Amino acid sequence: MNIPEKLKNKEGVLQFLRFCIIGVLAAAVHYGVYFILQWWIDLNIAYTAGYLISFVGNFILTNYFTFRTKPTWKNFVGFAGSHGINYFLHIILFNVFLWLGVHHLIAPPLVMLVAMLVQFTILRVIFTKWGKH
Repeated sequence: MNIPEKLKNKEGVLQFLRFCIIGVLAAAVHYGVYFILQWWIDLNIAYTAGYLISFVGNFILTNYFTFRTKPTWKNFVGFAGSHGINYFLHIILFNVFLWLGVHHLIAPPLVMLVAMLVQFTILRVIFTKWGKH
C-alpha cells in the first residue's frame, strides 16, 4: 500500500486525523439535527437541514482545526461545490433507502456509509488511475 506523500510526515498524519474527527462530528451533527426535525417536518427537509447545518460547522472547523487556515470566500466556494455534489448523492441514496423500506432512522447512517465508500472509490480512481502520467 502506498502512503500519500503528505501523510509521511507527522503534520500530515495529524492533519488527516483532525480531518477524520471533523468528519465524524459533522456526521453526528447531521444525524442529530435530522433526528430532532424528523418528528415535525418532511424527512427530506429534515435531512437537508441537518446536512446544511453540519456543512457550516464542517467548513468552519475544517479551516480552523484541520488545516489551521482562515475561511475565505474562495475556500467557501470550493468547499460548497464539492459538498453540493455530495449532497445530491446523499439525498438520492436517502430516498432510495426509504423507497426500499429501510426505516427512516436507519437510512441516514447507511447513506453516510455508502456515500463515503462511493466518494472514496471515485477519489481513488482520480488520484491513483487518472493522476498517473
